[in-house]
Amino acid sequence: MNPTTLSDRTAPETVRPPATRPPAARRAGRSLRHLFLAVIAALYLSPLVYMAVTSFKSRGAAGATSPQWIPEPVTTDAYREILTAADSPVLRWFLNSLLSASGHALLILVTATPAAYALARMRFRGRNLLFVVIVATLFVPPVILLVPNFLIVNELAWVDSLPAVIVPGAASAFGVFFLRQFFLSLPAELEEAAELDGCNRWQIFTRVVLPLAKPALTTLGVLAFLGSWNDFLWPLYVLLSSDTLTLPAGLATFQSANNVRYDLLMAGAVLASVPVMLLYLVAQRWVIAGIARSGLKG
Repeated sequence: MNPTTLSDRTAPETVRPPATRPPAARRAGRSLRHLFLAVIAALYLSPLVYMAVTSFKSRGAAGATSPQWIPEPVTTDAYREILTAADSPVLRWFLNSLLSASGHALLILVTATPAAYALARMRFRGRNLLFVVIVATLFVPPVILLVPNFLIVNELAWVDSLPAVIVPGAASAFGVFFLRQFFLSLPAELEEAAELDGCNRWQIFTRVVLPLAKPALTTLGVLAFLGSWNDFLWPLYVLLSSDTLTLPAGLATFQSANNVRYDLLMAGAVLASVPVMLLYLVAQRWVIAGIARSGLKG
């Protein structure tokens, strides 16, 4: 046998490095992606920027047909008027919205958390059918429930009071679905270990599951708070007096068929958006983690 031929056959093949894009091409691609994201961000932010700009315009400039991105002159009359007017207690509306949204979010967490855990971990007859029925209610248009909910609220003598906007909708089908998905993603071994240590079902739920569910609970709480904070139609039906209005319903009083105070509307919208932005900035880490974990297992 020819040794030269054997050595040629057994010699390792030369590994070629993977083809890479030139640095100039990578920089160009990165720049295009950044430009695309900047354009999308500008499209989403432009209404918010124009809202804030309009709130610092005079009454005449705010109602002008041609858009004006730089107010001339810059004035805070709109903020001064809505904060001091006796017939439009914006601060009271702000407080009502804060109380109703916080109470609504808390009730949803209290009702949805145990229901979702039972559907995710406990075995009982009809569990899957019950879950299907709960999810099916998500396809019911909310406007259909206006009249039944109003009749119930009226029988309870809650009309023109904050419980009328806090209690209805507290049994959230979306909350049950969302938390169930999160509970399914948790390792069952953790609960089994706690059961071996002598914990009962309630202790497992409160001491093991709930601490691990903080991201999902925070996410659901934020979503429920925002839904109640931005709700317009239902408060307009059940809150009748000026002192009990929430902020979205109260701001609607600044417009009529023949006159719209755009400066006051934009100033009120700015005030209404500040708590929402602060809430998301504080809770965004838990919101992202909760949404990511809830989609791991169906």
